[in-house]
Amino acid sequence: MENAQHPIGSGFGARSTADEVLAGIDLSGKLAIVTGGHSGLGLETTKALSRAGAHVLVGARRLEEAAKALVGIANVEVERLDLSDLESVRRFAERFVASGHKADMVINSAGIMACPETRVGPGWEAQFATNHLGHFALVNHLRPAIGSGARVIAVSSGAHGITPIRWSDVQFLEGYDRWQAYGQSKTANALFAVHLDRRGKDAGIRAFSLHPGKILTPLQRHLEKEDMVAAGWIDAEGNAADPSFKTPAQGATTQVWAATSPRLEGLGGLYCADCDVATISDDGAETSVRAYAVDPDEAARLWTLSAELTGVDAFSS
Repeated sequence: MENAQHPIGSGFGARSTADEVLAGIDLSGKLAIVTGGHSGLGLETTKALSRAGAHVLVGARRLEEAAKALVGIANVEVERLDLSDLESVRRFAERFVASGHKADMVINSAGIMACPETRVGPGWEAQFATNHLGHFALVNHLRPAIGSGARVIAVSSGAHGITPIRWSDVQFLEGYDRWQAYGQSKTANALFAVHLDRRGKDAGIRAFSLHPGKILTPLQRHLEKEDMVAAGWIDAEGNAADPSFKTPAQGATTQVWAATSPRLEGLGGLYCADCDVATISDDGAETSVRAYAVDPDEAARLWTLSAELTGVDAFSS
């Protein structure tokens, strides 16, 4: 089988904005579901899709906070969605399916990063549960409302390079490390897109994952200022100090591009970065993808585990 995990020459790059990649694309009549679409990269994604004519349904844990953030944005509505609570995920999806609408894009943008050890549900590690299992369950519950031509976008991260799936201790029961847990959840996001695309492509449903870049957003809420200064991310005054960091508008670009670009027609299951398909490399570069994060056997194994844990598997083999 030909390896499609290589750049296609999109014409865009690290500093492109979401509005630039949407220039000339009319999303009128299209509906996008964006988890966390009221904050950080999700908010920039919501704004860009709305400006291009799409109707956007934002899934958010705190409705009042989300509604305030979305004031003035056209064609947007918000529904309660707590990705750490599978019952909340099921109810959100059931309400949408019952509405009779179809989702043209599902953008899994919400997430948590490097949080203190937290257990949710039946004792699951919170980052794996929220970043991966919640989105896995959401997309599977939404399956009746995801039709041919739809794209599902999983926001991964260059942090997937921290670790592959830790099969011997996925839930970190033998000792917690917040960065290992985050890295595993981001590897899971990439593998989810690989196997979802494999399951969905015959029905016209394609999936992509991506690294948005380094951006200062509320995602860093669990990090101490001193940690970010020591890492060179910010200076002592709290301003961005690393020139490779993107603005939130630039950070949202790759997920918007992956969800809408005509250049990706006929493709799927790919990891993207800087508005293009990334190369496979183990050299540690943030804009490449590790082989284990796009390995179809790893993806199938993770899908089986995720279906067992969540109790839902709506995509036929």
